[in-house]
Amino acid sequence: MQMKRLLLIFITLHLSVGIAMADTNLYSGEVLVPSQSEADRVEALPDALIQVLQKLSGKREMPASPALDEALGNADKLLLSFRYRRVERTGPDGTVIKELRLIAQFMQSTVDQLVQQAGLARWRQERPAVQIWVAIDDGFNRQLKPVEFVYAWESMEDIAATRGLPIGWPELDDEELELIDMRLVWGGFTDYLVERGAPADGVAIIAARREGPQWVLRWNLSSGEQHWNWRNSDQELMFALAQGIHQMTDRIAAENTIAASDQGLWTVEISIGEVKSAEDYAGLLEYLQSLSVVTTVEVVAAKPGRVYFRLQLNASSEHLSEAFSRGTVLLPAKAGSEYEYEFLP
Repeated sequence: MQMKRLLLIFITLHLSVGIAMADTNLYSGEVLVPSQSEADRVEALPDALIQVLQKLSGKREMPASPALDEALGNADKLLLSFRYRRVERTGPDGTVIKELRLIAQFMQSTVDQLVQQAGLARWRQERPAVQIWVAIDDGFNRQLKPVEFVYAWESMEDIAATRGLPIGWPELDDEELELIDMRLVWGGFTDYLVERGAPADGVAIIAARREGPQWVLRWNLSSGEQHWNWRNSDQELMFALAQGIHQMTDRIAAENTIAASDQGLWTVEISIGEVKSAEDYAGLLEYLQSLSVVTTVEVVAAKPGRVYFRLQLNASSEHLSEAFSRGTVLLPAKAGSEYEYEFLP
């Protein structure tokens, strides 16, 4: 009787978590429109759909394909819902620019089919935010994210959102700012920032200064175990930052994509031990549901301390093992056992 009750709790939690995971902004595109007329909306939908495909694939440019051409010509048939929002942006001269944006939400299953038909790689949905530190050298001193360039910071946020890259800024009070060693920040030492509390899974330092008519930017990016550095320049700081955000997204996405050849339908059964309560199970199920490689989770059986799952995957099982190894939730139960894990609540 107690086991049946526990299984009933499991099933109830499974349904609630499944519903919560259904909504995701990776399947919505946000584009500027001149009005809320039907004609303007229909004209904007292909751009919104391309934006969704950029988010899902990590690609800035979409390769031509008959499937993609057909979908763009019938973007309204993939549409799930739409709404509008008004946004105020700051111009370089400080003036406020008012924009009307269409937010188009597309049908997830149909778009997923399109990704496969178009032969696109898929960028994993597990995307920890990159914390961005911008140091500006004005010839007299160096400042972090000076307020006079607010229009450039807003532009970076827009581009990152369009590409599906979560970013954040350090939130420092005056006392914390005094403790920051700007020499190390300017030098691009991301490890120093991680030691001071920046997220180890993603931090970028941008050192920018004028050299003649050009803004010259030096980028240092750490994401997981990967590290990159590069330079770019432009006469306008905003354009140089925009180019760099695109390059950052390209690099991170390329390291976290599943090739089209690895996509499909796979089913694996796993057992997970050390599940001692309904709360443990809820956390475990939420974790499994959150993995982009997992399409559905089914409870096969349960016994005290251990639950048996059947997982339907949208990529080969190697990607599931890799996802487990990148996290801190499951630990292999014993050497040589591919599908037995212990839960680490």
